[in-house]
Amino acid sequence: MDFELIMFVALLVTGAIWLADILLFKPRRAADARVPLLAEYSESFFPVILVVFLLRSFLFEPFKIPSGSMLPTLVVGDFILVNKFDWGIRLPVINRKVIDIGSPQHGDVMVFRYPKDPSSDFIKRVVGLPGDTVVYRHKRLTINGIPQKVIPDGEYTYVNAGLNSVTADQMREQLGKHDHDILNLPGMPSVFVEEVDSQFPYRQNCTYDSEGFSCKVPAGYYFMMGDNRDNSNDSRYWGFVPDRNIVGKAVLIWWNFDDMSRIGKLIR
Repeated sequence: MDFELIMFVALLVTGAIWLADILLFKPRRAADARVPLLAEYSESFFPVILVVFLLRSFLFEPFKIPSGSMLPTLVVGDFILVNKFDWGIRLPVINRKVIDIGSPQHGDVMVFRYPKDPSSDFIKRVVGLPGDTVVYRHKRLTINGIPQKVIPDGEYTYVNAGLNSVTADQMREQLGKHDHDILNLPGMPSVFVEEVDSQFPYRQNCTYDSEGFSCKVPAGYYFMMGDNRDNSNDSRYWGFVPDRNIVGKAVLIWWNFDDMSRIGKLIR
């Protein structure tokens, strides 16, 4: 469900009813006549919807983490704020950039519309920028021939969707200006080749084998990966994210019902 589109339609409807009442019906009503209920509700709700719509469209949008693909950076149940202006001003609903302020960089955490189903929002980390060559073999990431720095950082235990306890190797990775933790599961391959979509756009830019993959990111696209590297449905499997699908940059955890200590944490 496209909440932004629903809000836009509600804005148009309430605004049209309110305006019609002011211009057409109010002048014809007796001074002591009661305002029709529909016009009264539209007058009350239009300013509220307008403020919320503008805030969500151009400043910040809330987002709830639905899965463990970004562990340990983000956990299921985190409510985050998504910066909508850091990477340029986009027109709501059609999501077309009209003012170019900046662009995603290596290591940024991005919320975007899933290329295979734009009605769904995904969140992953930016690994490859337009023109980059991304190589991931033996659980190690190389960008444009430069291995990204990774150091062991202990273990991390979590409960997966099947309610099983999972213990993963936690690693500290340096990606661009971002120093963040990732998870690797011992014995798991770098990519399940049999699960890769063979038809995603620019599939010819990628090669896969038993050790991992190499992808050349096309112009206007980004390569995304989850921090929970062995438990993430990401660009390895369904391809590149076009610039037009960008929603915004994840910047802050503003709420978590299960762990109040996470409130206020910046997303790095």
